[in-house]
Amino acid sequence: MRACLTGGSTSSLPWDNLGQIARSSSRPKTNTVSKRKHIAFVAMSGIRVCDEELLELGLTLPGFVERSKAIASLPSLGLLTLIGMTPEDRFERTYLDIPSLAELQDLPGPFDVVAISCLTARIPDAYALAGRFRAAGTKVIMGGLHVTVLPDEASRHADAIVIGEGESVWPDVLDDLSHDILKPVYDARRRPFDLANAPMPAFEMLDIGRYNRITVQTTRGCPLKCSFCASSILLTPKYKQKPAEKVLAEIDRIREVWPTPFLELADDNSFVNKRYWRALLPELAKRGVRWFTETDLSVADDEELLALLGEAGCVEVLVGLESATPDALAEIDRSGWKRKRAAQARDNVGLIQSYGIRVNGCFIVGLDAHTEQVFDDVFDFARDTRLFDVQITMPTPFPGTPMYRQLAAEGRLTHPTDWERYTLYDLNFRPKRMTGKRLVEGFHDLSRRLYSDEFTRWRRAPWLTGRLAPRRRRRANPTA
Repeated sequence: MRACLTGGSTSSLPWDNLGQIARSSSRPKTNTVSKRKHIAFVAMSGIRVCDEELLELGLTLPGFVERSKAIASLPSLGLLTLIGMTPEDRFERTYLDIPSLAELQDLPGPFDVVAISCLTARIPDAYALAGRFRAAGTKVIMGGLHVTVLPDEASRHADAIVIGEGESVWPDVLDDLSHDILKPVYDARRRPFDLANAPMPAFEMLDIGRYNRITVQTTRGCPLKCSFCASSILLTPKYKQKPAEKVLAEIDRIREVWPTPFLELADDNSFVNKRYWRALLPELAKRGVRWFTETDLSVADDEELLALLGEAGCVEVLVGLESATPDALAEIDRSGWKRKRAAQARDNVGLIQSYGIRVNGCFIVGLDAHTEQVFDDVFDFARDTRLFDVQITMPTPFPGTPMYRQLAAEGRLTHPTDWERYTLYDLNFRPKRMTGKRLVEGFHDLSRRLYSDEFTRWRRAPWLTGRLAPRRRRRANPTA
């Protein structure tokens, strides 16, 4: 969970199986029997793709899987947050990162309780792991976006589930665990969590050497609420901002365990409140960190902010362009905001990159308005703007989203509950203006074109050769 089923000294557990990471806050054993319950916080990391041909492409086109690998290797900020809320004097705490259940031979433990978090595509693995733990006598708690949307399904695989934002109910869960009266459901939906009360995540539980970036959250939710989005908007209906002093405190804590970290902001849309960022960015600049985040094209409306971003260590922004075909934007954003921005999109990308901030342009290929022309449209956009990074995905109707409800109502879902296919790269529905076969073939061909070594080198050449000279902030006093 993003801060869902989301420190103390750390030491490695005596097992480390096939790349899994185990970090524990247990103290050295003594002759006194501890009454503390041992909770393992289990992150089901990694992203799988069912499309065999796409997997083969991923092996030969490294650019295709760069972003997926980055996502797959992120630690679970939600679980680290819950660990930070779990008092060490009452509970022994362990953080586990399990990338491949198929390769897990020995069940880790023993634990009294495990709290499991994962993405929809890995929920079958999570259920299977939960079954193994329960068979061994370990209590299982599950939560997150998928569990929040499908609580009845999840309840069949867990002793308790957490619905909604985990911070709101985690103290109740811990109190009930202490008294051996774990309830089957902890529903936080009527208890909105105020990010002003956000606890410090237990970053010290991580084996830092395993990660190439660490997550920090400054906002939760997104005001646009696109039809396909299954992010934190399913946990909280309102856009929320964490106080800047808490964000800075988290970054300072990370720097204690990793002096020169690369951060990924676990935000759905960071720069909605530009006044907030104008105050935060100069403080970020003092800390010398490099970071990545997600935003919309409105960041290009404020060149002063763009300059501040570059000075504060923002290396790259992921922008949900969604479609190079403007008509398709209306079906995913009912407000019409993205459709209105379409004519400016190329110029906006160019402006952002002119300030030394790389753009990862994200496109969905196969929306209802798309014909086979979409493949050339996306390629042309990437070429015309010289996007440093580009990400293409299939329309993915995650459970709980308007897209899922619409396609289900129209009888167009082809794999309605085959959750392992909800990867962003596997086709799960019948397209409107082309066959499913043609969509898959076109997706493969576009992947080859976008992520070829030649085209990738050409797109990135201005950055890698130093020919790109980032603009600097226009100062009121030109002699300053």
